[in-house]
Amino acid sequence: MNPRVTAIEPSIIRAIAAKKQPDAVDLGLGEPTLLPQQRFIEAATRWAAEFGVKYTLNAGDLGLRERIAAYYAYPGMSAARNVCVMTGSQEAVYVTIKTMLDPASDELLVVAPAFPAYAKMAQLEGVAYRHVHLREEDDYRYDVEAILDAFDRATRMIVVASPANPTGRVLRDADARRLAAGLLARGGPPVWVLQDEIYRELTYVDDPGSVARYYPHTIVANSLSKSNALTGLRIGWTIAPAEAADALVKTHAWVTSTASAFGQRVAYEIFGEPGAIAEQSAWYRVRRAQVTALLDASGLRYVPIDGAFYACVKLPHGRDSLAAALELVEHRGVVAIPGRIFGDSLEGWLRLSWVAPLDQVEEGLRRIAAL
Repeated sequence: MNPRVTAIEPSIIRAIAAKKQPDAVDLGLGEPTLLPQQRFIEAATRWAAEFGVKYTLNAGDLGLRERIAAYYAYPGMSAARNVCVMTGSQEAVYVTIKTMLDPASDELLVVAPAFPAYAKMAQLEGVAYRHVHLREEDDYRYDVEAILDAFDRATRMIVVASPANPTGRVLRDADARRLAAGLLARGGPPVWVLQDEIYRELTYVDDPGSVARYYPHTIVANSLSKSNALTGLRIGWTIAPAEAADALVKTHAWVTSTASAFGQRVAYEIFGEPGAIAEQSAWYRVRRAQVTALLDASGLRYVPIDGAFYACVKLPHGRDSLAAALELVEHRGVVAIPGRIFGDSLEGWLRLSWVAPLDQVEEGLRRIAAL
């Protein structure tokens, strides 16, 4: 066995989910409960019936890549050649870490609290990593000065997820500008920014920031999974500058060859209809307002919800988050995710997903408040 694989701990999220009883309130699910827009699947089915489902180019269907590049229009990355279509954003992140970092010398810096995949992927590749922890007393808002101060000579990439899983915090435009300016002022070899935008369409603030707008050494990872309720379709992508794009395609070609041709056609149809990729965001905005009202009424301390579909709630002082999550799932019929798996800075908190029916969210909050 590869010792790097055996050294990686199993997923606590899946371990807790395995304890779920049939009648439990599930606030752990990191997946939309909405159904996808069927018209795009039907259009792709008609296309497949006529043309088949054959290999695309390794980088993905040219027409789809043109549409993705044009939709985001990041400076210097608005052409098809800047896009590689991947098997979900998970592959996009993994391929980026594997391609851009040298295990012998480079370090990955992860802004935490963060989804554990970034660190696990670095560990799998033998890449050193560190966390820079955002502060509880600031409700985990992005602190650009703390992020820049955390760099050292080995740091060659930083992961910034906005909106963030688990906190839902969003990097604001002014922060993105300051982060870009700070990185450009460093001198020496560039530090890459891996910008994870998987929740980009589920943003509820008026001034969200995008590092790719201001910093030329940015690689963006995204997918249709959350925005269009297509987690199982496994269609994601990277958008990267020319000097990185070809290398990402090379790695992707040996990891999965090509992403699903049928899935790419569904994506092609979505990007071909103005507003379709953000169509479901209206539902999330309404639900976010409802959940915020429930959280206010519960008396629980929570992190302001800038984006995504999570809420982090504070446990009583000193309470272990894993013990609380096990108590909830085993004895109180609620699935919630312990904050510790997202980094030490979120210990003492629980992450809740609020995509379940509203009455279940309300009941889950009632049981958590009782605990």
